[in-house]
Amino acid sequence: MDPSVPKSSPIGIPIPNASKMTATGSPNMGQPMSSSYENRWLSAGDDTKKSSPVVRRKSTAPEDAVKETKKKENTRPEASQQQPAKKSQKEMTKAERRALQEQQRAAKEKQRAAAAGGKKPDNSNTKKASAAGSSSAPANASSTSSKNNNAKTNESKQKKNKDQQNQVPWLLHLDAPKRPEASKDLHPAVLQLGLYFSEHKIVGSNARCVAMLEIFSKVIADHKPPSDATFSRHIQKHLDPHIAYLLSIRPMSLSMRECIRWLKKEMADIVEQDPPLSDDEARTRLIEHIGHFIRERITMADKLIVQNGLQKIQDGDVILTYAKSSVVESLLLETKKKGIDFKVIVVDSRPLFEGKHLLRRLVAAGIDCSYHLLSSVYVALKSVTKVIMGAHALLNNGAIYSRIGSSMVAMAASDKQIPVMICCETYKFVNRTQVDSFVLNELGNPDDLVNVQAKEQEASILSSWREQPDLRLLNLLYDVTPSKFISLVVTEVGLIPCTSAPVIWREYK
Repeated sequence: MDPSVPKSSPIGIPIPNASKMTATGSPNMGQPMSSSYENRWLSAGDDTKKSSPVVRRKSTAPEDAVKETKKKENTRPEASQQQPAKKSQKEMTKAERRALQEQQRAAKEKQRAAAAGGKKPDNSNTKKASAAGSSSAPANASSTSSKNNNAKTNESKQKKNKDQQNQVPWLLHLDAPKRPEASKDLHPAVLQLGLYFSEHKIVGSNARCVAMLEIFSKVIADHKPPSDATFSRHIQKHLDPHIAYLLSIRPMSLSMRECIRWLKKEMADIVEQDPPLSDDEARTRLIEHIGHFIRERITMADKLIVQNGLQKIQDGDVILTYAKSSVVESLLLETKKKGIDFKVIVVDSRPLFEGKHLLRRLVAAGIDCSYHLLSSVYVALKSVTKVIMGAHALLNNGAIYSRIGSSMVAMAASDKQIPVMICCETYKFVNRTQVDSFVLNELGNPDDLVNVQAKEQEASILSSWREQPDLRLLNLLYDVTPSKFISLVVTEVGLIPCTSAPVIWREYK
């Protein structure tokens, strides 16, 4: 073979001068090499090392020393080869500067001890250990307390997650029903009223409003202001915690909020009275106004609604009503007294079954009645001529805010082209617009929907529903009926369309 012809490597890369190859087969690193072939070139050299025999040649001492030095340099760790650049003291943080000063001080102490002629025992570690021991006590205490706090927080989170496990995720913004907590600063009558509200012993919009206003009359009558304040200026501050207590137990109905708004306006008018009223005069006037409101806006209003509603009931009518409304009950009983021949179909639903109480009253008065559940409303509507229901509030857009199921009855009646009449007092008209039942509503206890009482030693199917992560029970208390399903609203001021609600609200507020 011609020595002038360049040789090639096993991977096909030409070698300019084969004589410059070492005995171990390593390439000549002095020649330029493409970086893209670098790894393949080195791997070929390794393979050559394994396959070819090793031939050692004598080397001079300086060359061996150079090799040893290079070998040591290659065996150094990467951290020593790539040392980070030292920071200046301006670039250091305060903690880094302090650590650097400690290191320099320790090094100086060691130098002094060595210069003195003998190494003294290094007490710095002992001091540091003792200091760490002394500081570890409060640190351990703080860590223990933090661990306890974290454990409590995790416990509360787990409990909250467990409580929310069976709740509908898109209704978590609604407050769950709470158990009332007694307070010494509250009037006993308010504590009792809150217990009745939470246990649903007082239901119905009118009944709740009347009970609340009568209890507030007792609170006002028993209140004695402090020596440095007058009754008219202190009574609102005294009533605020009582109102907050009732609100914390169960969300107030819209009509109750209107009553509280009216009461606060009356208290503000007493404060602005010129000349100022004495404490007894202010107390008497406020109690009289509360009684006047109950008498005129609720009691007398219901009687006027009954008189106006009688104009729409005729002989042979079959009237369907849902659940129980006090004003609808008064209308039906008065219709029977007038000698009008009619029938009543009571539609009811779980869990309160309010329609049963209405059914007993109507049957006792001699009215021909039938009873249906909400699921069979279309069967009940076959012979119905009119639908009459109550309402908790009439919204500003003409929608009716009432007990859950009212919207279903109204839509089914509208589908059958049956007129729907709503009996509602004007104090229930609110300046508020709501188009759905999910943004603002009240959640009932879901266990009320479950029959947890065992019958004949057989537990209910849903008795262990909370243990099922994929099962959720929803107990909403109210719904919204759009105005297009309402034919007429019967009020104490006459028969009006539901779209006239904003005009009535402006006139009477």
